[in-house]
Amino acid sequence: MVETKEEKVHKVFEKISPDYDRMNSLISFKLHLFWRKQTMELMRVKKGAKVLDVCCGTADWTILSAKYVGESGSVVGLDFSENMLQIGQEKVSESGLQNVTLIHGNAMELPFEDNHFDFVTIGFGLRNVPDYLQVLKEMNRVLKPGGQAVCLDTSQPNIPLWRPFFNTYFRHVMPLFGKLFAKSYEEYSWLQESTRTFPGMGELSDLFYEAGFRYVRYISHSGGASATHFGYKKVTIDEI
Repeated sequence: MVETKEEKVHKVFEKISPDYDRMNSLISFKLHLFWRKQTMELMRVKKGAKVLDVCCGTADWTILSAKYVGESGSVVGLDFSENMLQIGQEKVSESGLQNVTLIHGNAMELPFEDNHFDFVTIGFGLRNVPDYLQVLKEMNRVLKPGGQAVCLDTSQPNIPLWRPFFNTYFRHVMPLFGKLFAKSYEEYSWLQESTRTFPGMGELSDLFYEAGFRYVRYISHSGGASATHFGYKKVTIDEI
């Protein structure tokens, strides 16, 4: 029986969860921390906001968002890997934050009512879902009118001399790191494939528009190694 992408991804993240944070820092040379911080500054999150972090993994972005929204705000982190959530919950408990809730759920069918959140984020998770457009539509659905969706993920470098090095690194070096430091060559080999086949910045921007977002823009990080896309939910005349 052929394994679906969803089944494959779940198995991968259940296995690599103990080494996930360490490997993220190793593979990205800790640049993912800078990319996330830069993204948060551009989002302009206000105190009291309600945030949903989709595919939250071990809850790094969830926790960071909770610090921005303050005690009057709230952040929900959602992921379909129980093992990743368990590590995330330990980190939330250690942080002492009281405005964070982590739940088990599927990004393809978010368990929230329409028009509920001020911000919906997804960090390094969209490339692993079965249907990019479906997840973006779900993010749009649960946003309040005028709310902002933000996707930080790997991308396709747009600098000619940088592209071959990037492709070689992700295709050969990243799986080797997985084998040496996490004993997970097969899993990291699969993750490089999801990175290689993920849409480039312009193509992903088009998907944002197709999902119903407006005023879509994106910024490139580190020569296109990653990118952040921003989109806003449409506001109708009746909602003004």
